[in-house]
Amino acid sequence: MHILRKPFALIGIFISALAPVFLPFLKVPIKGNWNLYQADVSLFLITYALLGLCVLAFFLRKVFFYRLCTKIYLGWCTLGFIAVYFKINNYFGMKLVDGLLSKTIHLQWGWFVLFAGALILLVSVKKVAPIEVASENEA
Repeated sequence: MHILRKPFALIGIFISALAPVFLPFLKVPIKGNWNLYQADVSLFLITYALLGLCVLAFFLRKVFFYRLCTKIYLGWCTLGFIAVYFKINNYFGMKLVDGLLSKTIHLQWGWFVLFAGALILLVSVKKVAPIEVASENEA
């Protein structure tokens, strides 16, 4: 049996909702710091759609669906990080230009906060052993 620790879930939802909008994810030389929306709009919208599913499962009190959504959300955050990393390092397909681009564009600390929010969402579900009731025949 699983239970949902609501304070942890609310903290994780709060962190995961604010990180893509207000924290820097990429440092671009001329334009400055970019949040997730400026880095890739599709990645931003899918991230918020998956977070919305987590919030929906939280308010409907469906623990199994919430666990599934948080695992998918963590996987999506990991996949998004890997995709942005490879996009920076292989944008043009030419080794010289890609090397210069990867040296000028840097990943920022917003990714760590996004992963922290996703991990808090994941650990907000706790497995509890069911209470064993002694049968009347044993007494």
